[in-house]
Amino acid sequence: MTDDQIRAALLDMALRRGRGRSFCPSEVARALAADWRPLMPRLRQVAAGMPPLKATRRGQEVPADAPGGPIRLTLR
Repeated sequence: MTDDQIRAALLDMALRRGRGRSFCPSEVARALAADWRPLMPRLRQVAAGMPPLKATRRGQEVPADAPGGPIRLTLR
């Protein structure tokens, strides 16, 4: 799995959801790999470097790769 494939999958999910609708990064990880949990840290690192995406935790914007619990992603 390359970072480009992860970026494409994240952007595809964000565009399918549309503005104002968020998604959990695990939805993308599950679509990319049967054993998806080990992919989560890398997926969040890739998401952190994608300016079109915004990560939130409990309604507050956070870096996508910030520790501390689940995040949601949405288009800026």
